[in-house]
This record gives sequence, structure tokens and C-alpha cells, in this order.
Amino acid sequence: MEALPKGSKKLLNAWAFYDWANSVYSLVIASAVFPIFYGALTLVKDEDGKILDDTVNFLGYDFNNDTLISYVTAAAFLVVSFLSPFLSGIADYVGNKKSFMKFFCYLGALSCIGLFWFNMDYLWFGLLCYFLALIGFWASLVFYNSYLPDIAFPDQQDKISAKGYSLGYIGSVILLIVCLAMILMYETFGFEDEGLPTRLSFVLTGLWWIGFSQYTYYYLPKGNKKEKLTTNVMFNGFKELRKIWTKLKEDKPMRTYLSAFFVYSMAVQTIMLIATYFGIEELDWGTTDSTTGLIVSILLIQLVAVLGAWLTSKASAKFGNIQTLIVINCIWIVICIYAYTITTPFQFYFTAAFVGLVMGGIQSLSRSTYSKLIPEGEKDTASYFSFYDVSEKIGIVIGMSTYGFIADQYNIRNAILFFIVFFIVGVILLFFVPRKRIVQEGE
Repeated sequence: MEALPKGSKKLLNAWAFYDWANSVYSLVIASAVFPIFYGALTLVKDEDGKILDDTVNFLGYDFNNDTLISYVTAAAFLVVSFLSPFLSGIADYVGNKKSFMKFFCYLGALSCIGLFWFNMDYLWFGLLCYFLALIGFWASLVFYNSYLPDIAFPDQQDKISAKGYSLGYIGSVILLIVCLAMILMYETFGFEDEGLPTRLSFVLTGLWWIGFSQYTYYYLPKGNKKEKLTTNVMFNGFKELRKIWTKLKEDKPMRTYLSAFFVYSMAVQTIMLIATYFGIEELDWGTTDSTTGLIVSILLIQLVAVLGAWLTSKASAKFGNIQTLIVINCIWIVICIYAYTITTPFQFYFTAAFVGLVMGGIQSLSRSTYSKLIPEGEKDTASYFSFYDVSEKIGIVIGMSTYGFIADQYNIRNAILFFIVFFIVGVILLFFVPRKRIVQEGE
């Protein structure tokens, strides 16, 4: 097939559709069904639902269940942080972004399917699948994100980035509703209990991810082939990362923005990863079924996030990217202050609605703002986005490790205080990012 030109509507839509394909991982595995499933397996409760024991023995050591999953998550992100510059450098030199994107997509999807066999007798296998699914998802995004400046002009990037997130929210909600129907109405579907339909949700996630990504792969260009893969090229990713670091020393707008992004993204991503675990252990659900309540709140977040991504795109067009990001971070600060006090499901739903409003906006706008800051004419975009992703992933490693330590020593609620500090620092740094640079590049 003849390559579609940059800015082509069909090409842009195909790129954005990968969000539809892969976002089911974020919702079903990272946010909704798996955390609830993990909690049901690892928590011992009495007849009234009160937690009696939250200790898990893994490899001969006893862990708080939240601490264990947070450390596994942090370890996976650490691996992704190492892989990102290594792989994106190869992709830029050899010109096969799409091949790498496919590999990690399939690794993540097949690992999701492997979670079907997650149980306490073979805890190591279940955590390994969780570990590899996370690596597959985030590593594929390195190459996916790096396509943005290649396929879209600066004045198209905010809109198509927001469209991608919106498609992701809609698609993942559709699959989650299917999974929720199977789990809550298991008898209607001929299941004996909730266990099997819950495990089947993981299989459906993997199949959805692989299946719908084919549309994206059909239209995305392979990449601009430069040279064959050699030993030197294999290590060029780290050289490219060093080059980007050197360039950042002379590029104050980009350096300042990345510093701000590193700090506030640390809080955003950690909150998104631990929200369900917070709901399981910190709320008094009373007679309300916690599984239903948590999934409903996550659905609420996803649906509101579609509106949030759209509003953010409109706001950035009118007021500018940096000004909009500052306001969104301030809203996150208010959310964290309120979240520290919540104890009831209604308060959790109320908080979830506002989280959804700013979650989609801050993700899509952060991505497109960074894309605009990449110097015009720069060809090694994968290396630039590798640096972006490494910043994000190292932030998550720090955030999840901090969360795991606090959950083990104190409780989940106290970790929220650290998130407030991260957002405040992020706002301060954003004030020092020059607006003019972004305006000149397409706003």
C-alpha cells in the first residue's frame, strides 16, 4: 500500500485508533477488574467485609498486599525505563518503529491472556504475567507516541492527541461493560460463580488489544530506513539519549517543561494506578457491593475523561498549553486535599468524577505540548519521546515505591499528602516555561 502523506485524515485516525485498542489494558488490568480480583485473592475478610489480614507470602517473604503489587509495578516501570532509550534508538536508526510497536503490543496482550491462570498457588506466574503485560503496554507507547510529530503537523497535534485518548476511553468502557455484565450476571451467562468470568475478562482484554491494533498497523508507515542493525546501532539508543540530554542543556523551555512533567506526572500516574486499591481498603462500603461500586466509579472516570480531553483541547487552543496545564494541576491539588478526607462511596464517586475530568486532559495535553517543543525538522523523534517516556517511567518508579513504603509503614491515605507536594512543585515549574516557544510552533 502507498504510504499516506503527513496530515492525512485517514493516517491520523489510524494512529489515534491504537488508543482504542490498547486502553483496555489501562482500564481492565491496571484500574478495574484485576485490582479487585487481586484484592479478593490476597485479602482475608470476615463476614461483614472487615479486613482481617492483608499479608501475602511471596518468595519466602511476607508483604502487605498493596506493597507487593506496588513494588512489582515499580520494577516493571524500571525495566521500561531502561528499555525505552535502548529500543527507540534502534528504531530511529533502523527505521522499524512499527515492528517494535507490534512486538510489545503482542507481548502485553498475550500476558493479559496469561492472567487467566493467576492464583495464589502459582503467585509467581500471575505476577510475571502482570509484570510483562505492563512492560508490553508502556513500551509499545514509546513508539506509538513517537509517531505523533511524524504523522501530524503542529496545529493538528493537540486535537488528534485528544481524539486518541477519547477513543481509548470509549473503547475501554465498552469492553469493561461487557466484562462487568459477565461478572455481575454470571448465572445468566451460565457460570457457577464470579471467578471464571473475571478471568475471561483478562482473555478478552488481550484479544481486543491484538485485534483492533491491526487497523493502526495497516496504515502506519514502517519508518524511514537508515542503516542495518549492527552492534554499534544496538547501543545507539543510549548515545541518542545522551545527545538529547546535551540538547536539553541548551534548550531551556524543553528542559523546564520536562522537569515540571516529571514531577506532576509522578503523582498523576501513581494515583491512577492505586485508586482502586485505595477504594478497596480505605472506604466503608457498608451494604454496597464494593466490586460493583468500584467498577461503576472507574466507568464514571472513563466517561467523564472523554469530556475532559475535549474541554482541555478547546482550552489549550484558547488560552495556551502551559496556562491550561497550570490550571489542571491546581485542580489536581484540590482533588488530593479532598480525597484525603473521604470515607464513603458517595465521596469516592464525587472524587472520581473530577479525577476523570482532569485525567484525560493532563495526559493528552502533556503529550502534545512536548511534541510541539521538539525542534522543528528533528528526525529522531523516537529518541525525544524515549526521553519523555523515561522521565515519566522513572517518576512512576519513585511514586509507586514511595506509595509501597508508606502503605507498608503507615497507610494508603498518608501517601496522598506526597502527591499534593508533587503537584505544587509541578505548577511552580510550569510558570517558568516560556509560552512563546509553543505559540510559534503551532498554537
